Amino acid sequence: MKTLSLIITLFFAITLSNAQDEQGKNITVTVANASNDNGVLKFSLHTIDTFMKGPGIATVDSKIENGETVATFNNVSPGTYFIMVIHDENENGTMDFGADGRPTEAYGMSNNPPKFGPPLFDQGKFDLSTEGIEMSIQL
Repeated sequence: MKTLSLIITLFFAITLSNAQDEQGKNITVTVANASNDNGVLKFSLHTIDTFMKGPGIATVDSKIENGETVATFNNVSPGTYFIMVIHDENENGTMDFGADGRPTEAYGMSNNPPKFGPPLFDQGKFDLSTEGIEMSIQL
């Protein structure tokens, strides 16, 4: 009976430790250069499958105070991701464009690549593995 109790205890201990390893990690993003406090900053987390095809796998809206904000994506599974942020000044939920097709609202991407033409996944991708990530994105 003692052996059976020990086996059951070990089984639950191993199961619980594996469950803890499978929990997602947090991605915390700071933006410190918004040109004003109007509207919100809209953050979207993308995989290669959702990139430039819609809202992403998770979104966070964050108010701006003194040109700064912090947003966190919680419980994200390990993988390769890309973060896009737009300064939605008029809070219409989308990025606005001028007659020439250029964005009229500020935006930024993970890894802060140059903004020449449409963004490319490879320029802003990052890997989330065993640790959470903190990053800064410039608009």
